[in-house]
Amino acid sequence: MRVGIIGLGVISRFYLAALGDNGPLRLAAVCDRRRAALAPFRGEVRCYADHRDLIADGGLDGVVVTVPNDAHAAVCRDLLDAGIPVCVEKPLAIDLADGRELVALAQARGTVLFTSFHRRYNARVRDLLLGLPPRWAIDSVRVRYLERIEEHAGLDQWYLDPARCGGGCVADNGPNALDLVRMLLGPVELTDVDIRRDELGVDRWARLLLSAECGATAEVELDWSHPGETKDIEVRLADGGVRHADMLAGFAGFKQSLWHEYAGVLRAFALAVHDGGPDTAGLAALELVDAAYRAEGARSDRGRREADGVRHVGEGAGAPPG
Repeated sequence: MRVGIIGLGVISRFYLAALGDNGPLRLAAVCDRRRAALAPFRGEVRCYADHRDLIADGGLDGVVVTVPNDAHAAVCRDLLDAGIPVCVEKPLAIDLADGRELVALAQARGTVLFTSFHRRYNARVRDLLLGLPPRWAIDSVRVRYLERIEEHAGLDQWYLDPARCGGGCVADNGPNALDLVRMLLGPVELTDVDIRRDELGVDRWARLLLSAECGATAEVELDWSHPGETKDIEVRLADGGVRHADMLAGFAGFKQSLWHEYAGVLRAFALAVHDGGPDTAGLAALELVDAAYRAEGARSDRGRREADGVRHVGEGAGAPPG
């Protein structure tokens, strides 16, 4: 399976390492606007500065998209329109309408659209899943995704631009955490949200509360200002038992768990291309992210109306009688 990679930022190295492991997937082309990023691949694989040229030359069985979040929709749209299977980094898009359009286009073209949720393939998460009873026996789930974003972004400073990232921790880390909740509980709905932003408008901390059709509840905590790194899952069972998975346990060193997780992503992508069929997990996570931001907006609007009401009452109390 000949694979291209569009976007050679901080995440691409994990895909590149997995493609170099002599598996069934082979790197055939790379694309990035930066000449320096392409330089190591000159003479080895086809190199492009524009993804449309990569598409036009053909010869690819699938493409991995790791461009900044705000470019996901446009690049994926072009690939799907050309009938090329796509593995796109989460989030699927930064706008829900774009995400829905991409899923509809993939279905219309009969082409695979696969969202990369790398934590699905974490060894500790897999161990947890294998040891759990059915969903109806789960009482609650808590997923924590805590890190200092500046340590993880590297040269990809677009993470700290809300317009390019889609927001902050809810838009970028939220999909991974929400996907884990859905793996454990099935379909869920947002019930409450608390989001805190910095002076630039980046949401750096959030708590999302959810409820599942099976009756269980879930809590997702996200933090982009956390000292160090914490990524874990706690599952409380109806019988009082508690199960735990530390996604970083056993992987000494910064980002060390990602090597095997992205190998898992590519194996799953290859299987999806072989078997076909729609993948709606990316859209489901995006719908929850959109619901969180809409709930935050509604709460802010309500707070402003209440504050205005207090001010109006205060002004009237001090006014002379008519």
